[in-house]
Amino acid sequence: MNEARVAELIKELLVEIGEDPQREGLLRTPERVAKAWSHLSEGYRMDLDEVINNAVFEAEANNMIIARDIEVYSLCEHHMLPFFGRCHIGYIAEDKVLGVSKLARIADVFAKRVQIQERLTAQIARAISNTVGAEGVGVVMECQHLCMMMRGVGKQNSVMTTSTVLGSFHNDPATRAEFLRLIGKH
Repeated sequence: MNEARVAELIKELLVEIGEDPQREGLLRTPERVAKAWSHLSEGYRMDLDEVINNAVFEAEANNMIIARDIEVYSLCEHHMLPFFGRCHIGYIAEDKVLGVSKLARIADVFAKRVQIQERLTAQIARAISNTVGAEGVGVVMECQHLCMMMRGVGKQNSVMTTSTVLGSFHNDPATRAEFLRLIGKH
């Protein structure tokens, strides 16, 4: 990302909305916004294999592995306003497991892009499934969207929930029910 170009665009935006980019409080704002956008969009510049960094380990267990309440921050592709919330990930390993921190890092790879929650949920599930060849994967996300809260309909307490279930989480109601119970959603 060309931060200097983005800073120029932000300066133009400030003028368009009626602000003076030369006033004291805004002098460095374009550069700060450019740096923020570089961070918020770094998922486009991240390589999933590098993020996982060979933290896939052989495992003899065939049990459900769950990471709950992973904080997620993203930007809505429709209004470019933030949405944020919690991501719950579960999978059943066949013979490989991921280092636990990699679950959160995988979520970040896809969250740090201009997104919709529905796609984000599916991308996380597919990435985990493909990385470890899991028997099944479940991802549930619960997020608040500032485009719902700050503008338009103005619903301050709304929470959007999305889920993607693959493999045994999709095909076996008992597995899906166990996952939902363990993440506190059943």
